[in-house]
Amino acid sequence: MTVLTVLISMLLSWRERRLAAARPAAPPAKGRRPARPPGLLARGKVSLDRWVTAAAIAAILTIAVLGGLHWLRVFQR
Repeated sequence: MTVLTVLISMLLSWRERRLAAARPAAPPAKGRRPARPPGLLARGKVSLDRWVTAAAIAAILTIAVLGGLHWLRVFQR
């Protein structure tokens, strides 16, 4: 399940980067300072959210696979 979590997290990270690259840049507003990159806490929250999401997806997939294997064994008897 740990390996599955890491793989899913890598896929989610790749998807976030791909969607950010495909999104057109907003034109700068007149009279305003350019937006600063996100701070340490904001980046940490995004990373934590990604890992929690990956762990939840991995848990659901693991339950589904093991449950399916269990029911295959039940139906074979």
